[in-house]
Order: sequence, then structure tokens, then C-alpha cells
Amino acid sequence: MPELPEVETIRRQLSGKIVGKKLNGKKISNIRRRAKVLIINFKDGSSLVFHLKLTGQLIFSGKPSKHTRKIFKFDDGSHLIFNDARKFGWWKEVKDTKKIEEKFGPEALEISLKEFKDALEKRPNAKIKPLLIDQGLIAGIGNIYSDEILFTSKVHPLRQSKTLKNEEIRRIHKNIRKILKDAIKHMGSSVQYYLDACGRKGDYVKHHKVYQKEGEKCPRRDGGIIRRIKLGGRSARFCPRCQL
Repeated sequence: MPELPEVETIRRQLSGKIVGKKLNGKKISNIRRRAKVLIINFKDGSSLVFHLKLTGQLIFSGKPSKHTRKIFKFDDGSHLIFNDARKFGWWKEVKDTKKIEEKFGPEALEISLKEFKDALEKRPNAKIKPLLIDQGLIAGIGNIYSDEILFTSKVHPLRQSKTLKNEEIRRIHKNIRKILKDAIKHMGSSVQYYLDACGRKGDYVKHHKVYQKEGEKCPRRDGGIIRRIKLGGRSARFCPRCQL
């Protein structure tokens, strides 16, 4: 599923390609991202909102394929293609994005240490992996980057938030920004379907330490073997030796 780095990559690329163009006679003023949602704002105050879900792609001037669900044609003759192999993604035009945006917690790249601690304190018995991907607490992190954040922080995904020491909380908070910024720098992770707005794969997959690495040796060379467990309908990958 495209997460914050993938959607932010698409936002930045499209900002340079379609801002100022007209779609159905309405001029695009800017493009924003909220959590994993992409928002195209028009000068009349309305917005076109996208959620790519599992397999959605937004490709500028791309060629239609069997997975193309919609072609958005701009007044200058250029176009934006929305592909979605599994058809879970959606788009809608709204007059106000408030109802869509208000359900999300603080942005993962912007959340302060205090806000992060407060979010953990709200759910003292919850495990840290599900907390990191709870969009109502922290917006933008999903399965891929929660695994990478916890590995880098040396924290086990099953740890309850009330058991985390202050230093561990600070490490997780610091690594949220570090991992997400690194992933944006590499244009995101193309694990399966994700392509950026230019139709290219992101190469942060090359930098994954644990995600989809189950059965491999821990990159810290501590003798651990990366494990995969099921956790609340999701998977968590971790090293049982160095993530405590």
C-alpha cells in the first residue's frame, strides 16, 4: 500500500506538472497530502481527493492499460491516469475536505515528541506496531515503514506502549522522521504495484532492513534471523535478538 513517502513523492511531482492547469474548466491552485490521501485543490475552493489504497497509481501523461479506471483530461491536452489493479482505491470531488481530514491524527513528519508521548499514553495496553499504523493517532505510517522504524529503534513490535522507556520513545520518534524522509529521498518503495507520477519505481526497497526479509539474517549481524508474525490482521517483521 502506498504510504506517506509514496504519496508525498507523487504530490511533489504532480505539483510541478499540473498546478495552474484547468480540469473541467476549474484551475488547480495547489496539491496537498494528508496522511496517505492526495488532495488537488481548485481555485473555486473545491477539491479532488484520491486514496490509492493497495494498488492505486497516478501517472501523468501515462498510457492507459487494462487497470486504468479513470483518465483526467486537462484543458491543455495533457492528462492524468488513475490505475488500480484491485479496485480498492477511490477518488471524489468535494466542496470541503474537513470531514476527510479531521479523522486523522498529527502528521508523522510533523508530530512533536510531546504529541507522540500523548498518543502512546492514550493506549497504554496497546502494542506499538498497531499504534504506529493507527491513522487516528499518527497520520501516514503503514506496514512497511512501521517495521523499518521499529527495527531501527531496536523495539519489538509486540511491546505495549506502557512498557516503553523514555529513551525508546525518543528513538522511535526520531526514527519516524528519519525513515520517512529517507524513503521520500528515494521516491518511495516499489514493493509490488507502486509507481511514482512519472511511471517509475521507487528504490527505497533496496534500503529495507526487515520488511519482506523474513528468514534472512539480521543486517546487524547479531546472529538473529528476521521473523514474521501476524498481528491484528497485519504482518510484523523483526529481529528477535536485537529488538527487545
